[in-house]
Amino acid sequence: MKDKFYTYIQQLQDTITSKLEEVDGKASFKEDIWERPEGGGGRTRVIENGDVFEKGGVNISGVHGELPKSMQTYFGVADADFFACGLSLVLHPKNPMVPTAHANWRYFEMYDKTGTIVDQWFGGGQDLTPYYLFEEDAKHFHTICKSACDPHHPDFYDTYKKRCDDYFWNAHRDEARGIGGLFFDYCKATNEMTMQDWYNFVTAVGDSFLTSYIPIVLKRKDLEYSTVQRDWQEIRRGRYVEFNLVHDKGTLFGLKTNGRIESILMSLPPHVQWRYDHQPEKGSDEERLIQVLRHPKTWI
Repeated sequence: MKDKFYTYIQQLQDTITSKLEEVDGKASFKEDIWERPEGGGGRTRVIENGDVFEKGGVNISGVHGELPKSMQTYFGVADADFFACGLSLVLHPKNPMVPTAHANWRYFEMYDKTGTIVDQWFGGGQDLTPYYLFEEDAKHFHTICKSACDPHHPDFYDTYKKRCDDYFWNAHRDEARGIGGLFFDYCKATNEMTMQDWYNFVTAVGDSFLTSYIPIVLKRKDLEYSTVQRDWQEIRRGRYVEFNLVHDKGTLFGLKTNGRIESILMSLPPHVQWRYDHQPEKGSDEERLIQVLRHPKTWI
């Protein structure tokens, strides 16, 4: 399964980066192939200073070795080895009318000292962080998410949409990071779902990403915007940074397993503002966004 999924994410990385370069029309991805001293490595691809994407990364990795003590304590195991692979992407567009996108699809195995698999699971999801809210875009994104889920289980969309709303919650701000999407983790074999079934589901979600996001980018990338709107984008990007550094499990896992710091922090935007006690004007588009972030909506 690990070889099968790693092959899949290699191909998906190629598909996504090719499409993003086509949409941007100016910038191309810089590739950085790296190795992890403890075992494994990855292929980082970063795009910067494009016509559409100010900064973006589409990274794959496959790492293995002894599970660090901090993670052994977290999982409640001793003397375990692991393998983890996945694709992570974050896209920060230049135009504040285009939302930031995040996605991740991953697979994990844990072994005892004889090399026997003692646990395995899939995880992942995809979500949007808009700076200005276009409800038709939110509905489109969530419709594609639901279409990817429905063939695999009738409850998956509702369940994983709720988990996304719960997970991407900046508790210290009492607001969501964005308008959500899907979030699933620890997807293990059951009487109802085999690991092959989970593979089919996760790859269907991965394959749906470009369909969910690119039409929104094409619709909004050439809209005019003001300096005030750009400032708002950078202020909201600050909340994105706060979530990733304070709450995100993937970031914390990478830091605790001696992950490659450049790849882990690839998700951070290049231009951000933190203004003291900034409040949007009453009745403004900015305040309308905040109201939705404080009370997650059912979009479809």
